[in-house]
Amino acid sequence: MNLAECKERLMSVGVVFERGLTAQEFEGVERDYGFCFPEDLKEFLAYALPVSRKWIDWRNGPKDKILYMMQWPLDGICFDIEHNTFWMEEWGARPASLADAFEIAKERVFKAPQLIPIYSHRFMPGKPSQAGNPVFSVYQTDIIYYGKNLEDYLHNEFRDAFGIASPVKAGEPREIEFWSDLAG
Repeated sequence: MNLAECKERLMSVGVVFERGLTAQEFEGVERDYGFCFPEDLKEFLAYALPVSRKWIDWRNGPKDKILYMMQWPLDGICFDIEHNTFWMEEWGARPASLADAFEIAKERVFKAPQLIPIYSHRFMPGKPSQAGNPVFSVYQTDIIYYGKNLEDYLHNEFRDAFGIASPVKAGEPREIEFWSDLAG
């Protein structure tokens, strides 16, 4: 991904950037929130940090907002368990108690790769911590692939900026434990 061109195109549609995160800042974020950025997301955020509305500001963003977004996928799953009879067959029989059902969902989500919020309700899994992870759109259990990888995602989310089809070649996105099953 050409980071300079990507930044320029995103700026053309109003994305505001600050200087990229430093190695020390990455260490602090990863320690504080308990995940590792995948290589391509780390490279992007080290080059320039998007801080416009809906982007996660890893440097100055309110910690409570970041924690809220990190909790978003689990909260959405629990909402659908309670209000929309969501239950995954591989979890076994659904408990009668809502609290017990939430506990099973929480256990499954915590075993899955951590989803890292990027922009609005778009997330990238932290594992594997290498380049090429897909980006998911997560809204309750309406979870879909929104990009085969970070570059594909940016082209899909910000079509007005890129004005061209994604340069990512055809093929399936990388399988991510648990989340790919939900994305179906």
